[in-house]
Amino acid sequence: MKGSQTGNEGIIFNIQRYSIHDGPGIRTTVFLKGCPLRCRWCSNPESINPYPEIFFRQEKCDQCGKCVDVCTPKAITISESSIQINRVKCNLCMKCEDICSLDAINHIGEKLTINEVVTEVMRDELFYNNSGGGVTISGGEPLSQIEFTLNLLKEFKKKSLHTTLDTTGYANGEDLDKILSYTDLLLFDIKHLNPEIHQKGTGVANEIILKNFERCLKKGKKVWVRVPVIPDFNDSNQYMDKLANFLSKKPIEKISLLKYHEWGRHKYKYLDRIYPLKDINFVSDEQIQNFKNIIETYGLKATIDY
Repeated sequence: MKGSQTGNEGIIFNIQRYSIHDGPGIRTTVFLKGCPLRCRWCSNPESINPYPEIFFRQEKCDQCGKCVDVCTPKAITISESSIQINRVKCNLCMKCEDICSLDAINHIGEKLTINEVVTEVMRDELFYNNSGGGVTISGGEPLSQIEFTLNLLKEFKKKSLHTTLDTTGYANGEDLDKILSYTDLLLFDIKHLNPEIHQKGTGVANEIILKNFERCLKKGKKVWVRVPVIPDFNDSNQYMDKLANFLSKKPIEKISLLKYHEWGRHKYKYLDRIYPLKDINFVSDEQIQNFKNIIETYGLKATIDY
């Protein structure tokens, strides 16, 4: 099965060292594949499916045909103008990647064990100790690989490492409870307070998310709220005022406003997908500064991140 995971193995698509925006201090962020949301602005579309996938960069390809020759399931075909990959037929044997000398074909996501991830993360233990940093588990949605995430956090706590969970909050509450025992900080996304608008933008309603948000706070966990600021979704003074009023009644440490960008747009092409947002305006620096000011009038700490 493409996406099979166990408590000892997970599907990882990136381990990013020297992260400074995913929690306090210098950190390593572990990105897990799999997410139940379908946010129209997602900048990491490779994180959505819970199994390895192929990135194909057409602009690097010289159509030599070697990948076609080695593809056992005949998932790759060639025409006069381009190479096509049938992703349904593909069995991810990655013989095409091995034979491509131009680096036009790459796999995204690989199965790693708990020990492999912990060993990689602990390479920078000195930086964590000196900066008050640690490890952040992100995605996708790390709670989609619940047993692996839980066991990973347990191992990091055995090593006295500061742990952060970056989550959409869309998960089973009992699963979340297990995770919270080994989590020092939550980076919790609040995309929209209105369930219908949330559904339209992300593919899911927000009732479960908001319940889990309250769940984390009631358990006394440290929470940083993250708000992606998306044009024609939540980029109004009225909404930001409503959000700030809602959050001002909660014991949260800070709010991070994440300005919409298109840095991940090219990835959709590499995955043979269509970018969901087209011809929309960007949020200006002046606008997002104004949103920050609105939030701060409620006595909340706010930052602008990218």
